[in-house]
Amino acid sequence: MSSYNNTARFSEARRVAIFGGTHGNEMSGVTLVNLWTKNGAEIQRKAVEAVPFITNPKAVEKCTRYVDTDLNRAFTPENLSTRLTPSDECGNNLPYEVLRAQEINRIFGPKGSPEAYDVIFDLHNTTSNMGCTLILESSKDYFNLQMMNYIKLVENLFYLQMNHLIVFFYAGLEVGPQPQGVLRSNIFEAMRVILKHALDFIELFNEGVEFPPCTVEVFRVLERIDYPRDANGNIIAMVHPNLQDCDWEPLNPGDPMFQTFDGKTIHYQGSGTVYPTFINEAAYYEKQQAFITTRRETLVARRLCRGSSPANF
Repeated sequence: MSSYNNTARFSEARRVAIFGGTHGNEMSGVTLVNLWTKNGAEIQRKAVEAVPFITNPKAVEKCTRYVDTDLNRAFTPENLSTRLTPSDECGNNLPYEVLRAQEINRIFGPKGSPEAYDVIFDLHNTTSNMGCTLILESSKDYFNLQMMNYIKLVENLFYLQMNHLIVFFYAGLEVGPQPQGVLRSNIFEAMRVILKHALDFIELFNEGVEFPPCTVEVFRVLERIDYPRDANGNIIAMVHPNLQDCDWEPLNPGDPMFQTFDGKTIHYQGSGTVYPTFINEAAYYEKQQAFITTRRETLVARRLCRGSSPANF
């Protein structure tokens, strides 16, 4: 294979958006974006326009996850292509977050258009003990894989989760554990440092620095596991204490998984070892999800350099 085909070439990343408040009670991103809106000196880089943006201001004002529906899941082709009527524009028919998704898409997109922003960081907190997790759409997202590898080299604080179900065009960042509606200084600073290094990487890339091929350990989503329930759909068990707070640690067949309210243990019955994450995430009770299982993989990121992007990337 030629060296050209082993190289990922991307145009310069000149416009970067930093989203906070997609979920209005995830306070690190909300606070950082508000801070940078007042004084954005620390997020500016040479020849890079970094724009902080509160994505769901009504939810932020109420300090709630969302008003009508989850904004993070409102960026579907159907929602974005829905034609507004005058009453929709007044918010009478469509959910607030759908209207907001359309507005955000107009400001920062549309995806794939010449007007679209080059990079979007979406800042999130989780109540799970996940540490710092970068969520990507594709295992061939070489730009973000290289960026993640760069941050690991300078900070060594990442796990990387590959999640193919994200519907928006960004590098999503989860940092936890942090309760909803609460700020923790260590989580706040971790998110701040990650963004600093990510912007440094973009600046270096724009200046023509080439990044050699690298291997990146990732965790690919397998399955979403619900809590045990009775015939009426009521939860009858909790995450087992041996599993609680053990995000990214191996869960083997036969290991304790849930504990019923009367003290019985429910064991994991899978066919092999998995790595659970988003364990007991508070926001996911409504989604009937106790945790996500993942498998561990190693990806090879191509050499990254600035230039015209081949159509097949």
